[in-house]
Amino acid sequence: MQNFPWIKSYPQGVRWDDALNLTSVQTLLDNAVQQWPDQPAIDFMGKKLSYRELSALVDRAAAGFQALGVKPGVHVGLYLPNTPHYVISFFGILKAGGTVVNYSPLDAEKVLEHKVDDSETDILVTLSLASLYPNMKGLLGKTRLQHLVVGTLGEFSAMPAAVDAKMAADGQSVAVAFDAQQHSFEQLLANDGQHQVWPVADVTKTLAVLQYTGGTTGLPKGAMLSHGNVTAATQQAMLTATLGGTSLQTGCERMLVVLPLFHVYAMVVDMLLGIQIGAELVLCVRFDPGAALKDIASRRITCFPGVPTMFTAVVSHPDVASHDLRSLKVCNSGGAPMPVELLHRFEALTGCHLTEGWGMTETASLGTFTPAVGDAKPGSCGMPAPHVRLQFADVADPSRIAPQGERGEITIAGPNVMMGYWKNPKATAESFTPDGFFRTGDVGYMDEDGYVYIVDRTKDMLLCGGFNVYPRLIEDAIYAHPLVQEVMVIGIADAYRGESPKAYIKLKAGAEPITLESLKDFLKTRLGKHEMIYAMELRDDLPKTAVGKLSKKMLHDQLAQETKTA
Repeated sequence: MQNFPWIKSYPQGVRWDDALNLTSVQTLLDNAVQQWPDQPAIDFMGKKLSYRELSALVDRAAAGFQALGVKPGVHVGLYLPNTPHYVISFFGILKAGGTVVNYSPLDAEKVLEHKVDDSETDILVTLSLASLYPNMKGLLGKTRLQHLVVGTLGEFSAMPAAVDAKMAADGQSVAVAFDAQQHSFEQLLANDGQHQVWPVADVTKTLAVLQYTGGTTGLPKGAMLSHGNVTAATQQAMLTATLGGTSLQTGCERMLVVLPLFHVYAMVVDMLLGIQIGAELVLCVRFDPGAALKDIASRRITCFPGVPTMFTAVVSHPDVASHDLRSLKVCNSGGAPMPVELLHRFEALTGCHLTEGWGMTETASLGTFTPAVGDAKPGSCGMPAPHVRLQFADVADPSRIAPQGERGEITIAGPNVMMGYWKNPKATAESFTPDGFFRTGDVGYMDEDGYVYIVDRTKDMLLCGGFNVYPRLIEDAIYAHPLVQEVMVIGIADAYRGESPKAYIKLKAGAEPITLESLKDFLKTRLGKHEMIYAMELRDDLPKTAVGKLSKKMLHDQLAQETKTA
């Protein structure tokens, strides 16, 4: 392993080549039930389910899905918020022999239609929420979708009737006319749980989850994640969460699940890792910083995976000082780079070291990690996770591997890397190097200690007067401004330079407006002349994906719509 400079940076007692036990995904739940049958598995709206109770519901869901025709080769969609329906259905589909297809509640109608037909989704589980059900009801008869299974938000809460009545009174839920194509979740579970068991013959080749990528252009592509990909990522997450001696105790931890479970990061790091260690999953339908503070303090939350915008909202909350957050042990941020100032503020408030990582849908969310103890390297997303190998391909000549310390497109190989894109051999071939490394589209470099620094997306690089300009570097400089909470930098047309950088900024609460000239003055010692912003716009909010990641694609879409309506 002499070509792996990160090995020497691994904490004592942990090996990069630690054995991984690849299994079927449903085996994770089976093992947890055997070890912690009476431990709470789910805490939702005042009601808890033990691992034994969860397992019984999953078996009944599996039998119900099989009655609807689920077997190997059948794809079942999940169009759900963070409720017990998601966990029950996820494992029920896999136990029935089917494949899970995750759908985002933020998807536009065109994208939903594309995903249903492209993924070959025949059955889909959703809730009677006004924001969800009508979108899928309209696809019955319009797409290949044949069956909807519809639950209610309150049915797994402590007060089902009261919750559902309030949702209806507030217009947040709608009535469902159940028929031959539309079935209640209660009906799905109305059986004894006896179902046909479909053994997974080869976990590395059997499809478990179709996870669609957001992408930067065109319609989303389905990343094929095998049972081996998903369980490898779960075990890699467990190893990296405990690196450096962090005392995670199996059967004792409480996980705050505010990331949406339909996102690969939450699916692996919240749900599957949580179940592997026998944790109690505290499910939150949506992220609210005030509610998160109360949950951490009152429920003594120990694990809090999130994204930078969530941690920013928590530490910036006006009531943060009145809550005891010292129960936190493991907090990880993914999805976007973390401003260094935020890392320090969070650790000062909680006593918990906020670790960072990098990954993608195509890598089942895992790629790099930062150890839970020791000196962090500001601006780095960490080192390769166990069994992950990274190479850096020359951006101009991808056939050339850039030497250590030189920037290049990050390529990745490991047991967590997807099998390919669903029904898209051309995109699959274009996305892998001849030696089997996945081309991520991220530009970065690795230092002498094996730490990775991401400079930007290859498609996000600006060409300004012949210079390559990386928006990430400009954003990092702007984040150092004491009044800035969030920022995105994109290129705008410039008749002379071709492109010039423009910053879209959300200021911290109560901050006085800043001007372009004052910001330039602040940045003049932090940026090169070719990197200096040429325009700035202050906004009340910046667009984010469902998982809370700032989205330049959504910003471009907003700007295009604003131009069209101007």
